[in-house]
Amino acid sequence: MPDLNALLADMADEGASLDALVAPLDAAAWATPTPAEGWTIAHQIAHLTWTEEQALVAATDPEAFLSNLPRMEDVDRVAAEGARLDPAELLDRWRKGLAELGTALAALPPGTRLPWFGPPMAAGSMATARIMETWAHGEDVADALGVVRAPTRRLRHVAHIAVRARDFAFHNRGLTPPAEEFRVEITPPDGGEPWTWGPADAAQRVTAPALDFCLLATRRRNRADVDVTAHGPDAGRWLEIIQTFAGPPGEDRPPRT
Repeated sequence: MPDLNALLADMADEGASLDALVAPLDAAAWATPTPAEGWTIAHQIAHLTWTEEQALVAATDPEAFLSNLPRMEDVDRVAAEGARLDPAELLDRWRKGLAELGTALAALPPGTRLPWFGPPMAAGSMATARIMETWAHGEDVADALGVVRAPTRRLRHVAHIAVRARDFAFHNRGLTPPAEEFRVEITPPDGGEPWTWGPADAAQRVTAPALDFCLLATRRRNRADVDVTAHGPDAGRWLEIIQTFAGPPGEDRPPRT
């Protein structure tokens, strides 16, 4: 994985990619429905804003975060509250939170572990998680606007979380994770050397283009709509339940084809 400075640069770039989509929108466009049921573009940015602000508290005052530990079930309520704000105010809050989080993570002493909804995480892991979530919600916004975004090498961070969260995906469904590692081979957007995880001789493997794998892993596409291949029954089961985010998996997106 890249060093923290590189991760923070990617976090800022992913934010800028989404910012470029929403900054030109008028108030009516902020109310455009997205593929997430009941969520408009404003809900998407409100959710990100709340999460950046919670991450900032975790990075700067971990005791305060733990004493007022947010609940995952509050996500819809918080998004709805934020969506009622004036779009200019909401956008300013999101930008400010993302920038302040980057500064706070950069200032943490090496080895610091931040409290979060699950196990504590390092600053680099927090930055990686923010890249993943910003990209995923950005895809919802792009879909709402009918925009196709060019995939970037930042998708490696999204894929990395998906692989690291394999066992969580099984536990989250009440299933026992496979004992053996899988081989995961992802073709990057620029067609360079594959990104790989797991032993090369693993009996079960997954192969995919980066964009397809990340859309599936963030549950932004139905498996029927992506070019992701499983070799082995356990690998196939993983692709049915894969997820990169904490909390319940939610409903699958309906097939587009």
